[in-house]
Amino acid sequence: MAKFEIPEGWTAQADRYALDPTPTQLRALASHAGAARFAHNHMLALVKAVMDQRVAERSYGVPEDRLTSVLGWSLPALRKVWNQRKPSCAPWWAENSKEAYNTGLDGLARGLDAWSKSRKGERAGRAAGFPRFKTARAPRSVRFTTGVIRCEADRRHITLPRLGAVRSHESTRKLARRIEAGTARILSATVRQDSAGRWYCALQVIVAVKARPAHARRSIHPIVGVDVGVKADSLLVVATPGGTEIDRVAAPKSLTAAQGRLRALQRRAARQHGPYDPATKTKQVPSKRWRRTQARIGRTHVHAAAVRRDVLHKATTALAQQHQVVVVETLNAAGMRAKGGARKRGLNRALADAALAEIRRMLGYKTRWYGSHLVEADRFYPSSKTCTACGRRKSNLTLADRVFECDDCGMRIDRDLGAATNLARLGVPTHQGEQSPAGSGPVAGRGATRETEPAPAGDAAGDETSTPHHHPVDQTGTASPQGEAA
Repeated sequence: MAKFEIPEGWTAQADRYALDPTPTQLRALASHAGAARFAHNHMLALVKAVMDQRVAERSYGVPEDRLTSVLGWSLPALRKVWNQRKPSCAPWWAENSKEAYNTGLDGLARGLDAWSKSRKGERAGRAAGFPRFKTARAPRSVRFTTGVIRCEADRRHITLPRLGAVRSHESTRKLARRIEAGTARILSATVRQDSAGRWYCALQVIVAVKARPAHARRSIHPIVGVDVGVKADSLLVVATPGGTEIDRVAAPKSLTAAQGRLRALQRRAARQHGPYDPATKTKQVPSKRWRRTQARIGRTHVHAAAVRRDVLHKATTALAQQHQVVVVETLNAAGMRAKGGARKRGLNRALADAALAEIRRMLGYKTRWYGSHLVEADRFYPSSKTCTACGRRKSNLTLADRVFECDDCGMRIDRDLGAATNLARLGVPTHQGEQSPAGSGPVAGRGATRETEPAPAGDAAGDETSTPHHHPVDQTGTASPQGEAA
């Protein structure tokens, strides 16, 4: 089957709505999610059995042509075997939509493919392990790709296969109007339950490319650099190539604010009758009070995530709408939290609370929506260690140093502002219509890894100089002659 291609002039996006299902629909949603988990686990057990059988037969000297037949790992192959086995292993299969079983099989096929490519060195990123069996406490979700998926005329219900019209807490008016106008089309729907127990429906749609909203304020600075951090007062620092600070977004620190409540709830849960008895080292049926405490813990985490997501969405939307070129860092956020143990626990929690990778991800699709450009600096580009005046790189800069002081020219500047300024200067070729140094949404600063040599001219150093906050900056984002330093 040919892969679906997004038409020219259209883009993909997702609209998520909180659902308010009836008790009957709640049971149906749980049944569909359970069916997806069952299909995943059943076929994973079969895959493992075939693999183990072939290994055992080889150890007995059985020729390759007489080994047990290989079980295909693609989604069509897994679905074919599942359809043959479901009457005997799952006689209740007709109670749920076929999309529920397809969800589990699709997840298994993707996991097996990722593991296979990772072993062969064909997959970027961290090594992917072999797929695991899903437990009953795993996140519940099911994806619908066929059948009736639509927004009802009352703008308060979403119709899904086998579930009927499910009421939504939010209005679907904006999406429904675009569908009626022919500028949007629903491709699929994914229903998922969060840790607080609430169900959400994410509608994957393709829409005609948006223009910048008429009410969106246009900034006089077309090129900006965005430096991200974990300090309470500087989650995002936005600056121009000339060194003018445009905005400084404070970190919500929602997880830090919830630590007191989480600590009390988790101590309470530890005193209650949980699902595991440490004395006998056996599983047991948890008490109702333990379940209620776990639900409160889940709601606390969901609230912290919602506060963080709200701040990031507002900041990234403003950047994508108001500026033509946005330059960001390419951080290995997962790797930054990988090591350190107990001595680095506080920093790891602060990094997770800041959600640094989310900022670049959100800017990635919002710049496509609003017609602006995203430039991603190379991961090893020393934006914080490069002087904005002379271009010298400082090797002995630590996280505790919040003010950058150049050993060569004596320039003193706020560390985050200097990093944002250096990043902004990488976007000047993109704004001028030249080919950016490299990459996907272009990656700039490639190969800037040496910390003892001056940066090449034009890459946040060389001929350009720093501009203090109070000096004028023209509309091109470069320093005016009155603001140039000697």
